[in-house]
Amino acid sequence: MAFEEYVGRQEEREDRADPRLAEGMAATLGRVSDGAEWPALWHWTLFQDWRMPDGLGPDGHPRRGGFLPPVHDLPRRMWAGGRVTFRASVRTGDAVRRVSTILSVKEKAGGSGRLVFVTVGHVLHGPGGVLVEEEQDIVYRGTEGAAVKAATAAPAWEGALEASLVPDPVMLFRYSALTGNGHRIHYDHPYVTGEEGYPGLVVHGPLQATLLARHALDLAGPGASLARFAYRGKRPCFDGRRLSLLGRRDAEGVIRLETRDEDGATCQEAEATLA
Repeated sequence: MAFEEYVGRQEEREDRADPRLAEGMAATLGRVSDGAEWPALWHWTLFQDWRMPDGLGPDGHPRRGGFLPPVHDLPRRMWAGGRVTFRASVRTGDAVRRVSTILSVKEKAGGSGRLVFVTVGHVLHGPGGVLVEEEQDIVYRGTEGAAVKAATAAPAWEGALEASLVPDPVMLFRYSALTGNGHRIHYDHPYVTGEEGYPGLVVHGPLQATLLARHALDLAGPGASLARFAYRGKRPCFDGRRLSLLGRRDAEGVIRLETRDEDGATCQEAEATLA
């Protein structure tokens, strides 16, 4: 099949909002979740795709093919960004169903060569109706050029709410396990440095987004909730290095957010709208 023929393809999966997943995420992030409602983006622990060993590729992901287009010639695969609309909260114990649709497949030429972008739409249904609507952007690229390019520090944000942490291998391993993510760049140091050319373990894009969603609520204050959240990866960041979280509200009331590495370069940017 040509890549374009995958557009419109659908897949349905069912799961349950297991309390052990919420407990594990709270422990991993160091943030207690009160009550039965799951915080924003914790639904990414659901619908895990565990394969038998012969169903895995050399990078730890499921082998190419199946639901997603089989982009065999571009070995690097990353979750590049997405947009999420929250309709209602996932609650512990909920039976949930996800309908996934391939929305677009586009080929582009970038500074590091050919790129293939796949956008997948997901609609998450719970007992009372739709819980979450989202689009996820996946990018495939080759190994040409440097894995990480130099970047300058971003301008300071006056009056921003700031926080920081140092993601370590334990945090990255636990997040990978909680989300069923076998991608070796997040936990296999010899692989990520020797095969993919990165200087350390890569901090997950979804983990950064989850931290920024929580940071937006910290800025908004008690009782706030998110209506929409959009995020986009700019450059990778790595374990053992300080990661800063920044948030500020603009004149229209939208909360602008960024993660920045220890050199001040932007790694992920996001924006949040409150319910």
